Amino acid sequence: MANHVQLTVNGADIPLAPAPPHTTALDLLRERGLTGTKEGCAEGECGACSVLVARPGTDRPTDWVAVNACLIPAAALDGQEIVTAEGLAAGAADGELHPVQEEMAVRGGSQCGYCTPGFVCSMAAEYYRPDRCAHPAGDTDAEHGPNGFDLHALSGNLCRCTGYRPIRDAAFAVGAPGEDDTLARRRDEAPPAPVATSYTQGERTFVRKDTLADTLRLLRERPDATVVAGSTDWGVEVNIRSRRADYVIAVDRLPELRELRTGSGHVEIGAALTLSEIERGLDGSVPLLADLFPQFASRLIRNGATLGGNLGTGSPIGDSPPALLALEASVVLAGADGERVVPLAEYFTGYRQSVRRPGELIRAVRVPLPLSPVTAFHKIAKRRFDDISSVAVAFALDVRDGTVRKARIGLGGVAATPIRALATEAALEGEPWTEATVEAAARVLRGEGTPMSDHRASALYRSAMLGQSLKKLYAQTTAEVSA
Repeated sequence: MANHVQLTVNGADIPLAPAPPHTTALDLLRERGLTGTKEGCAEGECGACSVLVARPGTDRPTDWVAVNACLIPAAALDGQEIVTAEGLAAGAADGELHPVQEEMAVRGGSQCGYCTPGFVCSMAAEYYRPDRCAHPAGDTDAEHGPNGFDLHALSGNLCRCTGYRPIRDAAFAVGAPGEDDTLARRRDEAPPAPVATSYTQGERTFVRKDTLADTLRLLRERPDATVVAGSTDWGVEVNIRSRRADYVIAVDRLPELRELRTGSGHVEIGAALTLSEIERGLDGSVPLLADLFPQFASRLIRNGATLGGNLGTGSPIGDSPPALLALEASVVLAGADGERVVPLAEYFTGYRQSVRRPGELIRAVRVPLPLSPVTAFHKIAKRRFDDISSVAVAFALDVRDGTVRKARIGLGGVAATPIRALATEAALEGEPWTEATVEAAARVLRGEGTPMSDHRASALYRSAMLGQSLKKLYAQTTAEVSA
């Protein structure tokens, strides 16, 4: 592995040197004159930095995926293919705009223009989505256009001055890519393969190995290393808190961490699969996760974030742990000396602490089968989408013949770690699924955990929301269970 990192941007090769290893893709692009990519929030919440990356596809060999360039280390894109807003019209005739750019212009979707390149890139990713197709007349809603455009593709893009109606109009007006569209044809070829990377500047190093075994051996030698996958958490630390790591090991493209398998006893989800890839791969087969994913940050973040990263950070307000706790999931921890499987309920030991040993990685998450039939994920936050939870509650219940046979409830935001609501589970199991049972169990649920007051919510509010969440579940599912 030579000390050379190179990205292909809009068809041209761009070296990372002499920039330091922590340099984000955003900063590298802007330093090379591609200033359409903007920095707004520097933490993945505004989308002004959105760019397209060629990734392995589902219906075609390659998908154009929109990601936050402000969070990804440029070194993590070594050998990869990126398209910015400046490169979108490369396949058009001289002076012509890309169809997405054209619709944004003619429908008044841009005012000051600061956010526009990011909107255009996120919109282009949806424009090139292979399974996007027109809907029959009347078979649409406020979030899905007649052209099949899913507005959730723009959930991570903010505009402070134009207003969203003309942007939505532009999204709902784009047609299908033409046969002469260069980026559309590119989807029929394989994306660039991950490359082994070793890049050092000064006293800092960024490394990506070819295999899990090599990575684990390196991690045993460097247990102090910072491990990154999608960098949706670490990127914020770099940008906002000016954190720097002497040694970074990337695991996001390791093939052993990117498998999705369903066996007779469990579903195994690779720790480095992005949430968007998991969502597409499961295709609704785990309903609780299907309920979770649309509420997890934005599409831009889900295109980079991983389950392994969400569990590895140990945050008490991460959205995936409550759902995985309710599903009785386990984590597969891999080290140089072998693997071990730990129930997620035993994984967290304290605030951002776990049983994961130095030198170990989360290889996969296992969800046991069969699944409980009554599930729900309730996220209490100030915004409907793209927000951090004040409280998160996940339910997985087995109700048969009017009786709760089994109850599993995962909670986030009410303790130093994600927890199971064990007392509430005991209050439900063996009892009739009735309003009286739910009222009694809701009182127990309000007392679970040790909620605290902060800028997102008071302790009293969090406790109240726990009880209300169980009542909401009952109201939503009574008819279904009775049937």
